[in-house]
Amino acid sequence: MSKTDEFSKIIIDSNTFKGDSITLGAAMLDGETVTGAHVNIPLKTMNRHGLIAGATGTGKTKSLQVLAENLSDKGIPVLLMDIKGDLSGLAQPSPGHPKIDERHKKIGLPFNATQFPVEVLTLSEQDGVRLRATVSEFGPVLLSRILDLTETQSGIVAVIFKYCDDNKLPLLDLKDFKKILQYATQEGKAEFTESYGRISTASTGAILRKIIELEQQGADLFFGETSFEVDDLLRVDDNGRGYINILRLTDIQDKPKLFSTFMLSLLAEIYSTFPEQGDSGRPELILFIDEAHLIFNEASKALLNQIESIVKLIRSKGVGLYFVTQNPTDVPEEVLGQLGLKVQHALRAFTAKDRKAIKLTAQNYPDSEYYDTTEVLTSLGIGEALVSALDEKGRPTPLAATMMRAPMSRMDVLTSTELAALLSKSKLAKKYNETVDRESAYEMLNDKIKKAEADEAKEKAREEKEALKKAESKRKTTTRTRRKSTRMNPVVKVLTSATFIRSVFGILTKVMRK
Repeated sequence: MSKTDEFSKIIIDSNTFKGDSITLGAAMLDGETVTGAHVNIPLKTMNRHGLIAGATGTGKTKSLQVLAENLSDKGIPVLLMDIKGDLSGLAQPSPGHPKIDERHKKIGLPFNATQFPVEVLTLSEQDGVRLRATVSEFGPVLLSRILDLTETQSGIVAVIFKYCDDNKLPLLDLKDFKKILQYATQEGKAEFTESYGRISTASTGAILRKIIELEQQGADLFFGETSFEVDDLLRVDDNGRGYINILRLTDIQDKPKLFSTFMLSLLAEIYSTFPEQGDSGRPELILFIDEAHLIFNEASKALLNQIESIVKLIRSKGVGLYFVTQNPTDVPEEVLGQLGLKVQHALRAFTAKDRKAIKLTAQNYPDSEYYDTTEVLTSLGIGEALVSALDEKGRPTPLAATMMRAPMSRMDVLTSTELAALLSKSKLAKKYNETVDRESAYEMLNDKIKKAEADEAKEKAREEKEALKKAESKRKTTTRTRRKSTRMNPVVKVLTSATFIRSVFGILTKVMRK
């Protein structure tokens, strides 16, 4: 048996599974594609997470597109983070090309141009289904980690949430949260101190500054109603194909705080609402996070710990996370160690640092008697990748340099007309794109403050009225006393009257004459 036949047999045997699988392409040996030696990924292990890495222009996005298409065909919904804005073409079939036909002939796979069911989502004011979440849904712990608060500041946030729960004040958007923070140290200071202890104005000021920083990255558009229900990511179309949900993020590349805030809230919501299913035969949902370094580079230690915990735990919910980045070193080791599938496109060795990174990357792959991994990493062509996956028993499959199949959908963006037509048919757009601003903590606290001010004004007016009454009563009493003291006693008045005196003198005169 020749080396090629021996290699082909190993690849075919190790990529043949009892359950359903998807085909990425055909294995290559010594730079030549071995037709029919298909590299397959069992659906059973797709919830074990994965990595798509490689230098710019090596085909990472097309590999992501291929995986999303094949998952959709198997009835598995997908969520894609479209940072560069080049994935919306999934909604239209590929126009085809002779080079695509040539590639698929080498692989040994037919090529069928296909369009897929697509839903376009947005976090900002771009066209698409608006994604929102309320502050209450985040909860005090997650919000504190997003804001990177100290222990003392986190305690204040917990008190704020407790106060709102106790007083039935809905915390929907950042306007609500800022208002309750200000209330706690101003109008409601006495109330908070009595029930929850004294809250420092310095601490609330620091929290407010962190919130303003988040607002400046567009978070005021994200926090609010109507909240997005993660179950809407699990839809399938009438043909049984899973929806490919594309989140447009082209305008938040310079807003990593907002990106990580959304990602963490989404993962936390999925983990808390999806039922446990263990290792079933297929995943419930697959998430692809393009430009993954945007999450990790700006994340605090507390936030990284939260992400690492969710990555470890969310697998049991039937959810797979796939990170797409230029270099595997962009992903923390604790997360990298949890990834089952690795699709590694070419890396470029321009500097000593690059060569060192390539050696470290090579160590992440199983040893192979057919490849010098370090050498292959720098010699792969566009649309070629080293693939290492897990079989149905969770064991690594043999490393295979793979000629990747071409996407069945358009490898380009939708036109504005096509996008408008897609959104006009969207059921989710009708459900989520209407802005709701119902009465919440901001309005209720303003009403409470106004009522308190009105009550205070009434009390002050009543007290002033009482004071005026007392003053008037005192004045009248004083006047009556003065009048009484100046009036002549009637007896004295009679005794001193001229008539009385003349009568007395008359009587005396008569007596004396006698």
